[in-house]
Amino acid sequence: MKSLWISAEEALARLGSKRQTLYANVSRGRIRAKPDPADPRRSLYQADDVMRLAERHAGRRQAAVVAAEAIRWGDPVLPTMISSIAGGQLLYRGRDATALSAEATLEEVAALLWQMPADVVLSAGGGEISQSRMATAFALLAARIESDLPALGRRPAILKAEAAEVLATVAAGLAPSREQMPLHLRLAMGWKRPDAADAIRRSLVLTAEHELNVSTFAARVTASSGAALSAATLSGLATLTGPRHGGAWLSVTRLAGHASTVGVREAIRSMLSSDGVVRAFGHRLYPDGDPRAKAMMASFEVPELYVVLAEAGEELLGEPANLDFALAALAARFELPEDAPMVIFALARTVGWLAHAMEQVESGELIRPRAHYAGS
Repeated sequence: MKSLWISAEEALARLGSKRQTLYANVSRGRIRAKPDPADPRRSLYQADDVMRLAERHAGRRQAAVVAAEAIRWGDPVLPTMISSIAGGQLLYRGRDATALSAEATLEEVAALLWQMPADVVLSAGGGEISQSRMATAFALLAARIESDLPALGRRPAILKAEAAEVLATVAAGLAPSREQMPLHLRLAMGWKRPDAADAIRRSLVLTAEHELNVSTFAARVTASSGAALSAATLSGLATLTGPRHGGAWLSVTRLAGHASTVGVREAIRSMLSSDGVVRAFGHRLYPDGDPRAKAMMASFEVPELYVVLAEAGEELLGEPANLDFALAALAARFELPEDAPMVIFALARTVGWLAHAMEQVESGELIRPRAHYAGS
């Protein structure tokens, strides 16, 4: 379904608010905006977002209804000091993630997000695997849960040390290595693609954390029960596999494969007709384009097919390529295994899940929404 974009005047009329309030809602990600093609000095605003916010502010509904909508792409439901998304930027504890990706490793980002005094150092782990890397990571995490202690009632320093152990467990499944080396090198060498090491490093940094996405929320809910950090991580990992989250890259490779046969315009048209959305393009929190995708694709030579697809997506949909597109393009450029985008995503996001799990434990709060019965 094609998005409807309206002018500032129309948005203000529907909201009944001042122009400054409109801009504030855009900066907080509540209303999507993009430049007006007819006049780049002006902006257009997503009509659905405007109407949702207008209804919420109308004051004609009960608090329970507002709360129910807030959990569906609404206002943030939990406070956090780990990351923020504002003005088209992703910040890790106040530092620009794109700038960090120029030099940092995932281990350094873990130290930042976990507030460690020194970089996280992981021991080597894992060897030959008889199943997929994701399946191995699931099995290794599940094996920890029975023996790991609950997270409640333990000092932060102890939890941070355990977080490093949990990350090492996930790495043993996703990036097995008998030698101690940074995680991006473990992946590159394991895939026998040493020339991909720097692009993988940048991708790991840029996918490590992204506010309260669904997998992070799942991890925080689990952590709020007092469960072990390994259990919270397993919850995040399970949620990541969904096709509307970490598995979205599969639709990108499917789109690219179809485009190589019928052409990019027909491939996009076909996906719109069948799925109603092309997940390779656009992100609700980045109206002007996903900065993670831009930074990632600047670190390697994007395959020609993906260059043409990105241009067509922006022309036909008005939406730039997103993170899922960039991960698929990375895998195509270096001929990585089919599941490489998911492996990169899962390994990196483990750092963010652990940061949120520890923050949730420290808050002492149990996440327990109420249900609004809607049956007969």
